[in-house]
Amino acid sequence: MLKRAISTLVVVLALFLTSCASTPTSGLVPFADSKDGYRFLYPNGWTETKGNPSIDILFHDIIEPSENVSVAISKLETVKSLEEIGEPEAIGLRLLQRVVAPEGSGRQAKMISATQKEVGDRNYYTFEYTVARAQGEPRHDLVTVATNRGNLYTLSISSSEKRWEKVKSLFSRVAKSFTISD
Repeated sequence: MLKRAISTLVVVLALFLTSCASTPTSGLVPFADSKDGYRFLYPNGWTETKGNPSIDILFHDIIEPSENVSVAISKLETVKSLEEIGEPEAIGLRLLQRVVAPEGSGRQAKMISATQKEVGDRNYYTFEYTVARAQGEPRHDLVTVATNRGNLYTLSISSSEKRWEKVKSLFSRVAKSFTISD
């Protein structure tokens, strides 16, 4: 009788823990910037870092400090929306050439994918890149962009290439969680 009760308890506990682990937010912590109107989820245990004035917010892993997520906000000068710039692939290549691996940076990047999702009336484009660097380990980046009120919002989450397979699912959930409010 006791064995049966214990085995039933183990099965129930295993089912409960499995369902907890498969939720879209498990292992992630919410962050919201009410001033700039964006929010996203970031991995539990990461810490905020200050110091780079071109980045609005930056979190990094305490154990693997090279793993990080950041949001940058920049003014759009000649356009107001992603659609005015072009299709996701065109924007992804433009980002690759101007931000991810600009000429003279010592980095070479390849765009793996470009996807689009619509939330409400806002488009979000997500790009996946592999980045070889002249010095240091190769990187793997996910970048999500969206526009609001003449600004380009860019969320970037990055890992070393050797750890990518371990963090790919978690980092994809971070990139997909990025939203902007009016």
